[in-house]
Amino acid sequence: MPITTILTDIEGTTSSIDFVKDVLFPYARERLPAFIETHDDTAEVQHWLQLAAEEAGQIAASRQELIDLLIEWIDADRKSTALKALQGMIWADGYAAGEYRAHVYPEVPARLRAWREAGKRIYVYSSGSVPAQRLFFRYSEAGDLTALFDGYFDTRTGPKREAASYQRIAAEIDAAPGAILFLSDVEAELDAAHTAGLQTTLLARAPARCPTGGRHPCVADFDAIEPA
Repeated sequence: MPITTILTDIEGTTSSIDFVKDVLFPYARERLPAFIETHDDTAEVQHWLQLAAEEAGQIAASRQELIDLLIEWIDADRKSTALKALQGMIWADGYAAGEYRAHVYPEVPARLRAWREAGKRIYVYSSGSVPAQRLFFRYSEAGDLTALFDGYFDTRTGPKREAASYQRIAAEIDAAPGAILFLSDVEAELDAAHTAGLQTTLLARAPARCPTGGRHPCVADFDAIEPA
């Protein structure tokens, strides 16, 4: 089936994992206590703190206990929707202040534009919250890339390692699963997408190598991807 739609991960796929782990995570970790202290009276922050407490089974947790819990989750890279939402709110300040710009691999912007010009739709599916994804591509080292994307999905759609999540995305964007190409550097995510009927490609960015006898087509960069 011809590919009409590209669905892409971010970390390790369009962008370096190091930027997220070495820049974004430490930035949020350092500023989270003060952010909660100064924003916990807002409805949005209260909503995510409540969801974090429910997720941890600590409904009666104090503000400090929730701060400690969230820092533990940052250190463990927990795929919590509540944590990702709060991180995104903190990162927004850093992007706006020009403290950093999001890394993207050098060939990615041109390849995304070529796919758009060829009539492909392009979506993002990442563990980071949708607002954080938008910030990432708005404040990239290559400039504002948000016009290249048709939409964004995060863990509110479902876990990235469950086939049902990809089925929901296909239904929401009104695309046949077989017409969607999913790009990721994580084989377990690709396995789930393949089970849902999507076409898949594994990104093995340097110094990674394509696995011998791998379950998915494997490339080193976006220039090697030619969606038919």
